Amino acid sequence: MTSSNILLTGGSGKLGRHIINSGLIQNILHPPKDVLDITEPTSVKNFFEREQISVVIHCAALARMRICEAEPCRAIAINIVGTSNLVKQLIETEKRYDKKIRFIHISTDGVYPGVRGNYSEKDETIPYNVYGWTKLGAEAAVNALSNHCIIRTRFFDPNQIEFEESATDIFTSGMPLDDLVKAIQRILAIDFVGTVNIGNPRLSDYDRYRAYKPSLKPCTREDIAKCLPFEIPWDSSMDCSLWEGLSLQR
Repeated sequence: MTSSNILLTGGSGKLGRHIINSGLIQNILHPPKDVLDITEPTSVKNFFEREQISVVIHCAALARMRICEAEPCRAIAINIVGTSNLVKQLIETEKRYDKKIRFIHISTDGVYPGVRGNYSEKDETIPYNVYGWTKLGAEAAVNALSNHCIIRTRFFDPNQIEFEESATDIFTSGMPLDDLVKAIQRILAIDFVGTVNIGNPRLSDYDRYRAYKPSLKPCTREDIAKCLPFEIPWDSSMDCSLWEGLSLQR
C-alpha cells in the first residue's frame, strides 16, 4: 500500500476542481471514474486495497436538480448508493487496519424545507425535491461512521454567474467556492464530529449575485419557478452559529 493520502471524490466537478487548484489541501488523490466508480462496490474495494487513505472528502454527486427529477434512479444510485458504498468500505477498512478514517461529506441546504429559513442543524429535514431527498439519504449512511463531518452548504462561482436574472424573493446562505474550500481546510484541522451548516449571512439571490455581476436584472421566484419542473425554495438560509464557533477553534 502507498503512503497516507486524502481521497477526493468528484474531482472533476466544480467544487472538486477548486479544492485541487487551491493548493490549500495537500496529498490529494482524485481518481477518475475508470479508476474509482463509487456506484460499483468492487471498484471501491479495489481502490482502498491499493491506497492507504486517511481522509475522504466526498464531493461526488448528481447535483443538477433537473436531471435528478428526470432520472431519480440515477440520482439514488450516485448520491445514496455511491455514498453507502464508500461508507461500507470505510467501516471494513477501519476494522481491518484498526484505524480511523476521517470522512468529510458535502451535503446541501436542500435537506431543509426551504420555507422559513434560518435553519439550524437540529431543525426538521424535509427536502423539497429529489436531489434533496437523495442527499438526505446519503447523510443517513454517513452518520454510521464514527469520525465524520457532514457539511450542509450552498456554493457558487463568482466568476461564472451565467444567468442574466435573479430573484429578489429567494433567500439563501450561499457562499463563494473559494470560501467553502477554506472552510473544508479548517474542518480538516479540527476534531468536530457531526453535522454543521456552513454559509454566509442570509441574503436574496439577487443581492448576493449582483455584487459579482452588476448587470444582473431582478426577477421573482414565480418567474423562475414557472419555467422549472421541480420545486425551488423560498428561504433556505441557515443558522451558521455552530460553524462560527468552530472556525475560531485553534
